[in-house]
Amino acid sequence: MSAVDEDREAAAVRVGVALLPADEAGALEPFYADLLAGMEERLDGAGASVVLVVVPEVADQVRAYRRWAADGLVDAVLVSDLVDADPRGAACAEAGLPAVVLGGEPGSGWVVDYDNAGAMRTAVGFLVGLGHRRLGRVSGPQRLRHTRARGEAFRSALDEAGAEGTCVEGDYGTGSGRAGTAALLDAAAPPTAIVYDNDLMALGGLEEAARRGLRVPEDLSLLAWDDSAPSRTAHPPLSVVSRDVHELGALTAEVLLGAVAGEPPQARRAPGARVVARGSTAPPPPA
Repeated sequence: MSAVDEDREAAAVRVGVALLPADEAGALEPFYADLLAGMEERLDGAGASVVLVVVPEVADQVRAYRRWAADGLVDAVLVSDLVDADPRGAACAEAGLPAVVLGGEPGSGWVVDYDNAGAMRTAVGFLVGLGHRRLGRVSGPQRLRHTRARGEAFRSALDEAGAEGTCVEGDYGTGSGRAGTAALLDAAAPPTAIVYDNDLMALGGLEEAARRGLRVPEDLSLLAWDDSAPSRTAHPPLSVVSRDVHELGALTAEVLLGAVAGEPPQARRAPGARVVARGSTAPPPPA
């Protein structure tokens, strides 16, 4: 195939992405804005494009995949936020639609893998290193596999450090961040630091701390997940568990293009996470 023919083939590529909203208001997580930006930059360079829809349930995602395949609207799809007995991979296989799984298990097809457990251990190690011994966590929905992977790492890292921790479940929305923070702070022995599974919930935690008259970070340290613009412009700016989500998007686009081209299934590992310390974390207050 000539270079011209290859360019024409790439120009026809369309990638389908069906996302679930972060909360009842229908908002998307800032994570996905950064991920899509990285995907589109790489796809645009190959003459490809993204077809994006936001749907309320996993069953609606499955219906979208089947419709896309039947109508020839997309050439591959991105599947993310895996749940137990996830139906989406099988639905795509039945429809003959290549699917790249974000956060999937290596060896299970086209996969972009990232180390959620390692990132959580990094988060706990950072807070323990500041001197915190009572940590809280506001998690994402427990139905998600990556939420549970982070939870297991949270507990094991605390045990190894001789520290204590409590976890409450959120839904990734700002409101659940406020509610989860309130539940943690109302405990008999409240945490001196809280880690959140995304940035929107951490912003809700900031609001709840302010409502209670708590100073961040003098009275309470808050650590968000993913380095989004809202994290950087918060007051104080949020310390974050930072992954290069833009680069993750570009890597995901490369795997999607390979799947469309008929390459053998592969697993690619995303860059690791690090903590970016800003104004929302400090050593705990004196006992």
